[in-house]
Amino acid sequence: MHALTDIATQVRRDIVRMVHAVQSGHPGGSLGCTEYLTALYFKVMKHNTDFKMDGIGEDIFFLSNGHITPVYYSVLARSGYFPIAELHTFRRLNTRLQGHPTTHEHLPGIRMSSGSLGQGMSVAVGAAIAKRMNNDPHLVFSLHGDGELDEGQNWEAILAAAHHKVDNLIATIDCNGQQIDGSTKQVMNLGDLRAKFLAFDWIVTEMDGNDMDAVVAGLEKAKTLTGQGKPVVILMKTTMGKGVDFMETGHEWHGIAPNDDQLAKALAQLPETIGDY
Repeated sequence: MHALTDIATQVRRDIVRMVHAVQSGHPGGSLGCTEYLTALYFKVMKHNTDFKMDGIGEDIFFLSNGHITPVYYSVLARSGYFPIAELHTFRRLNTRLQGHPTTHEHLPGIRMSSGSLGQGMSVAVGAAIAKRMNNDPHLVFSLHGDGELDEGQNWEAILAAAHHKVDNLIATIDCNGQQIDGSTKQVMNLGDLRAKFLAFDWIVTEMDGNDMDAVVAGLEKAKTLTGQGKPVVILMKTTMGKGVDFMETGHEWHGIAPNDDQLAKALAQLPETIGDY
């Protein structure tokens, strides 16, 4: 797993540098989900960088918590969807790398606009049903924030997925316990998510989202649970801001950028591994 860990460290460098350069963006959740997206795109998912919007004949991914574009764009670029140098354009005028992913920019790898939270589960369920109708045996993966589950549309889609036996979907919930206004317990206590998904008739599994070995094993295990007549959800425990010690303190780093001093401290904790953009 050393190669994947090196990629993840470099992705974290990309995240803090991208957000710092424009003094805008969401580093906290991006840093927390780095192992997940790195493992997904570089190891687990069967995907094609010769991008086609319909995704027929390959596994596809939907980012529902669309504010964590720093990690998403870095992983897409470094896995070959578009030039790594384009990361320099993050959140700048006329860029394809908007603050939230958009489809009208025609950025390879992006299949849905996800600026508004709570919609990704519905899209992922629909895409999984479409794959089944097309006799396409590949899987649909999706990522959602735990705070995002405050949105009621999620639960309609979760109910629909079980009703329609969408068993080619693996949804992952980033359970970092934080959202923009505070902890999830303070803002809207989610209670026992495992019990909730089981009650909605999903297959539920859990993993440590900041341990690369555990993430790869957890995703591979989830793949073995597909095809059993039920959708699969992974409850992924992460730390917001993981990898940069002063960003791991709570919800504050959800959507603020590091200053020059803080960038230097962050980069000192993230040694360059495969080359900065």
